[in-house]
Amino acid sequence: MTLSAPALRHDDFTAMRQAMVASQLRTVAVSDPRVVAAMASVPRERFVPAHAAPLAYRDTAIDLGQGRSLNTPLATARLLVQARLQSADRVLLIGAAGGYSAAVLAGLVAQVVAVESQPELAAMARDALAGTANVTVVEGALEHGHPADAPYDVLIVDGAIEELPATLASQVVDGGRIVSGLVERGVFRLAAGAHRGAATALAPFADIDSVRLPGFARPRSFTF
Repeated sequence: MTLSAPALRHDDFTAMRQAMVASQLRTVAVSDPRVVAAMASVPRERFVPAHAAPLAYRDTAIDLGQGRSLNTPLATARLLVQARLQSADRVLLIGAAGGYSAAVLAGLVAQVVAVESQPELAAMARDALAGTANVTVVEGALEHGHPADAPYDVLIVDGAIEELPATLASQVVDGGRIVSGLVERGVFRLAAGAHRGAATALAPFADIDSVRLPGFARPRSFTF
């Protein structure tokens, strides 16, 4: 006879969430108390497939299926802190996944437009965020963003990309803040910067792994 593991209770998830905050966030330069409080209050287990709920608070990426993964708590937290979020901000979130980062942002800013390319994940995010009035989940190519509601004060790319398209950066107001994961030759970093005029500059601020997002590969040069 095979014995199944007992189901986790609400109190178990609460304890794991508190442990995540204490061991993964407070000790590693997650210095904005608003971000810490928001991540301490949002039940991360609701934004992943049911079978992955016991893994929700581990310091690892979580496989969501469809070739996508949920970013680590640390990577997301560091991006949110570096974005210097203000309560009146309108945020364009790229890589909504199951809706977790959008849920955290909902308690920090005025409006969130969260873009997700995988239909199943977009549906999961909409269900998990039902009743969250200041979040809109948009299904579409991540690299296209959502120009219909531009301009935004902040662009957050919750994952690693090789290159930030100019068409995406242009959806941010002049002087708007941009944060993203970057990957170059297998090296992952988190980066931050601003969009000014026709130029966008990003500078790495932490060597932290983040999940790769589809649609952002740098064009390969041909060799003969």
